[in-house]
Amino acid sequence: MYYNKIKFPFFFILSILLLSSCSDVKNLAYFQKIDTIPYDSLKQNNKAHALYDAHIKPKDLLSITVVSSEPQASMIYNLIVPQTEGSNSQNTLSAQPILQKYLVDNDGNIDFPVFGKIKVAGLTRKELESILHNKLRSAFSKETPIVTIRILNYSVNILGEVLKPGKYETDNERLTIFEGLALAGDLTIYGRRDNVKVLRENADGSKIYISINLTGKDVIYSPAYYLEQNDVVYVEPNKSRANSSKYGAAESFGISTVSILFSLTNLIFIVLKI
Repeated sequence: MYYNKIKFPFFFILSILLLSSCSDVKNLAYFQKIDTIPYDSLKQNNKAHALYDAHIKPKDLLSITVVSSEPQASMIYNLIVPQTEGSNSQNTLSAQPILQKYLVDNDGNIDFPVFGKIKVAGLTRKELESILHNKLRSAFSKETPIVTIRILNYSVNILGEVLKPGKYETDNERLTIFEGLALAGDLTIYGRRDNVKVLRENADGSKIYISINLTGKDVIYSPAYYLEQNDVVYVEPNKSRANSSKYGAAESFGISTVSILFSLTNLIFIVLKI
């Protein structure tokens, strides 16, 4: 009988702790309730979304290479960076030439050899390659040259409640919100997963904020699911972090210690009383 009296408050307190921990897990988990999405609906939505292709913006840094079997014809379209006077002649001959990079101006143009200013902002790499192919076709007698374009400054800044805040770059010009957060070491337990902010600058210079709920099942359809070059991702702190920031480390430790001692004292009192 005495054992049952002791067991009741013990399991009552244990149940409360387990319920509170379940609530915390619910707040931390990504992709919640995805099992409730019908497979046919998910398949149809995926068909409606083509593979992501980055668009060029002002201030982007582009690498443009023109290659063909006619070196003399393609040479004028590949701007070579001049070698410095102190460079070793032997190393210079054996090394690959360094090509000039193209900076997209505020109006969205680049200054391309022979053709002058070309509007590139808002275009994908494939679209710009197609435009240059058409312009270069008449300059080559044997074949249409191969045009390769890369966006060299494809990077995002990730700030706030992540393990490793900083600037992160990608070479494949495609970065999802989860890939970006993975590079930053993922969110800490103090980061809000239901309201991550993304600051984005559009090609016309306008700035927009996009809120994204990482715990929701519709996260993959957010306009911020694919991060664009120079996006700023900010993970704001949750209430627990905000409350703890009001106190220093010593105060927080003292409050936690007092809280634990109070709970233990209360538990012992209940057990002995009963």
